[in-house]
Amino acid sequence: MAVSPQEYRKMVDKATPPSKWYINIPAAFLVGGGICTLGQLMRTGYQAMGFNEKNAALLVSVTLIFITAVLTGAGVFDKIAKFAGAGTFVPITGFANAMVSPALEFRSEGFILGIGGKLFSIAGAVIVYGVSASVIYGFIYWLIGLFF
Repeated sequence: MAVSPQEYRKMVDKATPPSKWYINIPAAFLVGGGICTLGQLMRTGYQAMGFNEKNAALLVSVTLIFITAVLTGAGVFDKIAKFAGAGTFVPITGFANAMVSPALEFRSEGFILGIGGKLFSIAGAVIVYGVSASVIYGFIYWLIGLFF
């Protein structure tokens, strides 16, 4: 028996819990904005300590990755992500969480085969496609430089 699109939509609407967008959007905005504000405060602090702009930005990235990895390992980041949803997808923290989470799931298999084997399971694809895209971009940039 085939189900019409209208009947299917009614079944989906009945089975899907209502979205709490009025809570989710502000939570994502506040947490994502808070992460970015924290990063900016750290950058200002690193520059006040004498680091140049480039090194301060690098230190902010490293610090945010470290904090996210520690919070993921402690189970705190998952609670923040559950509250904030997309607000924790700020690229640097989302990437760190995506790397640490699968590794922690397989820690019982040992340091090399468990944690080491799974550390790049998600991030590996990101790294491969990122490097590939940068090579293509570099080649196009080089070609444009030859003609202009």
